[in-house]
Amino acid sequence: MLRNLVARARTAWGDLHDDDRGDVPGWVLITLMTAGLVVLIWALAGPALANLFEQAIARVSGL
Repeated sequence: MLRNLVARARTAWGDLHDDDRGDVPGWVLITLMTAGLVVLIWALAGPALANLFEQAIARVSGL
């Protein structure tokens, strides 16, 4: 009875371990795609945001 329980626990642990490892490439892909989107948006909106910031500082400082 104890041997059967231990064998079942090992099988269940092995199944969980295998399932976990399969998700790693998906999370890596999501992370890389998110980083790519941030870089793209920053490249497109960066100059406009810098200009907006400079205008706001100029208005506040009175230059």
